[in-house]
Amino acid sequence: MLAGTVMAALVATASPAAAQAAPLEPRVKKLESEMRAVQRKVFPGASDRFFEPEIAAPTATPTPSGVSASAPLTDLLQRVDTLETQITRLTAQTEENGFKIGQLEKRLLQLEEQAKAAAAAASAAPAPTAAPVAAGAGAATPRPATPAAASAAAAAPSAERVAAVAKIEKPQSADAGEDAYLYGYRLWEAKFFPEAQAQLRFALEKHPKHKRSSYTRNLLGRAYLDDGKPSAAAKMFAENYEKEPKGDRAPESLYFLGESLIKLNEKPKACVAFTELAEVYPEVAAGRLSDRLAAGRRNAGCK
Repeated sequence: MLAGTVMAALVATASPAAAQAAPLEPRVKKLESEMRAVQRKVFPGASDRFFEPEIAAPTATPTPSGVSASAPLTDLLQRVDTLETQITRLTAQTEENGFKIGQLEKRLLQLEEQAKAAAAAASAAPAPTAAPVAAGAGAATPRPATPAAASAAAAAPSAERVAAVAKIEKPQSADAGEDAYLYGYRLWEAKFFPEAQAQLRFALEKHPKHKRSSYTRNLLGRAYLDDGKPSAAAKMFAENYEKEPKGDRAPESLYFLGESLIKLNEKPKACVAFTELAEVYPEVAAGRLSDRLAAGRRNAGCK
């Protein structure tokens, strides 16, 4: 009789748990099915070889004798917790993907606008005409050169120029920084201004702290100025004065800054540079640069 009473109590306890688990089971399976569909949408083409399933039904374990019959309900609650966790992860992933897609669309619009601008510029440029060719059997009409090919051909130095530059002797001593500057000076002196610019930029990049750095910047500015590039020259002269105000060629850079500004039709600013030279370096202004400074002031119309 005692055993019968205990069995009746266990059955009475299991009935509510089973009643709660029964309606939850279909809902949980439905949620898991929907979640797998969402995963296939967010991660298309995912394979079990490379991606482990995000949701896996827990393996059924036999309920040992003496364990409460509420275990199915606990299992369902655990599966619901797993679904909630996966929903949170997928939501975050979806938001991140949406942001990336927005950035890509923005970049695509920029590229399309650039392509339209380039196409408009190309259509506005006059088409090059080909030289007439005498008619004859098998005579082919030469194709006009593209603008890019024409500019590349114009920029390429001639064989004669390459040979002339090769004749400029490269100094070779134990001081690589001095050699780099002197070679740039020799190129500038021979009026190979583009080559001198490249060499002097190289010297600054490789030897930025060398004792010749003030000389190098000043000479690079002069190479720009002599090559008809007053804007680049002005920037280099100003940089040399600002970086090394006590440098050997800082006064010269102030003077040539004024000369560059005159060529840029910025005469009032040129007068400011000349005044700065006279105030900061009075001995140099009254000495080796006196004649140049006086001429510069006249050309700029300084009072």
